[in-house]
Amino acid sequence: MNSWSKIIVIILMPPFLQFLIRRLFSAFVSLVIITMVLYAGVMLTPPEARARLYLPPGKGGDRASEAFIGVLIRTHHLDEPYLVQYFYWAKSLLTGSWGYSPTLNADVLPSLLHRTPATLELALYSLLLLIPLGLASGLISGWRPGGIFDNGFRSLAFLGTSMPSFILSMILIAVFYIQLDWLAPGRIDVTTELKMYRTGFVEYTGALTLDSLLNGQIDVFFAAIRHLIMPVFTLSIYHWATLGRITRATILNERGKEYITAARARGVKESSLIWKHALRAILAPSLTAMVLSAASIVTGLFVIEIIFGLTGVSQVIVISMNSSPDAPAALGFAVYSVIMVLGLMFVLDAIQALLDPRVREEVLKT
Repeated sequence: MNSWSKIIVIILMPPFLQFLIRRLFSAFVSLVIITMVLYAGVMLTPPEARARLYLPPGKGGDRASEAFIGVLIRTHHLDEPYLVQYFYWAKSLLTGSWGYSPTLNADVLPSLLHRTPATLELALYSLLLLIPLGLASGLISGWRPGGIFDNGFRSLAFLGTSMPSFILSMILIAVFYIQLDWLAPGRIDVTTELKMYRTGFVEYTGALTLDSLLNGQIDVFFAAIRHLIMPVFTLSIYHWATLGRITRATILNERGKEYITAARARGVKESSLIWKHALRAILAPSLTAMVLSAASIVTGLFVIEIIFGLTGVSQVIVISMNSSPDAPAALGFAVYSVIMVLGLMFVLDAIQALLDPRVREEVLKT
């Protein structure tokens, strides 16, 4: 394809599709750079130590002969230059061979995929809570600054951004679990789990809230929601406060602009001014804040999983650190986390470009 053909294809391609292709390419380049850095850290260990990671289960340690270790080094190209080793390692990632974890007693990728639904469930409910509440509270607060709602919002937002998540989680557990016994940590209680086992509960997706509805067991659904309330609230509060503050600052600038004044002069209702005119103006900067928070959402999610005992992806790294360092599990967890962050950022970028054409036009200009 010559240069003129490429120009014609770019011109005929819809701007939104061009935006998605460029974002995908950017995410791929970021993934390559990050994984190269991760693998460079692994190469700091001697080839003999890395070769023992490829030993079959139960045949590691000092029982492996030096000759067999040498065969493993040559087979897995552990004595080759860095770029050659990285190429073979990246190739193994693409083929689904992420290595065997001796502490998990299983392959790394299936172990991560098996625990992914619990992690996605927590992330999804957190986003469904913080995005609407952050936009709505920031919008109402900024529309009537100095009022009771505005003062209350700013006080709660200050507490939400200043209190560490592990402190908040301990307070919630002490109050709502130990004292009141309203909510509980963990993913499901023992009684409900036994009932699920007796009734032949089918795991269609691995997400308890969705599978309970597909099985027609509403009581399991509410039990799963009861266990999600504390971790979802803990994960959402900081990002809700951040999103609400940015939304409030944006609406303070918008409420005095001419199009708002003109709409009010035409007799447009105050509710329509807020939820139709002003809301559209704040979507772009608010979603930009969500994109910037994507990495902290994922990393904070892993901490919350550990604190509340959820059997999510973070369980892999916790188990791998219980005894001797487990390089395949640790490296697989790191790569998987990077993929989750880049995937979340891509989705939020796509939503932002879909709602605000100025975003994709600015990217296409550059």
